[in-house]
Amino acid sequence: MASEKEKLYETLGELLFAIAKADGVIQEEEKEALNKLLERHTWAAEIKWSFDYESNKNASIEEVYNKVLNYCHSYGPAPEYEEFIDAMKTIAQAAEGVEERESSIIESFSKDLTARFQRDIERFGKIR
Repeated sequence: MASEKEKLYETLGELLFAIAKADGVIQEEEKEALNKLLERHTWAAEIKWSFDYESNKNASIEEVYNKVLNYCHSYGPAPEYEEFIDAMKTIAQAAEGVEERESSIIESFSKDLTARFQRDIERFGKIR
């Protein structure tokens, strides 16, 4: 069974799939950027596996994004999210610069996660 940290990095692969697919097609430059990003990454196999899985399944960006957001929310605040955002930017910039939809996903990830955690904090504060 996968550890929580392993599952978190599988989620990164799903998130990178959503970014790469945001412009409609996963471009060669994005695949190369992913491979370079993963060259010495501790969780490279897990990230690549989930990226390829979503790619082969041809999942919708919205479905994958919501699945990622839900898992990250249940995982809780983590320093890894900064790495996730940097990785998304790297993939988005790989082919012809960052497009509007890619930029939107990157910004939404940070805002959506922060908003969910803030709501949790407020809700837990009312319980006490």
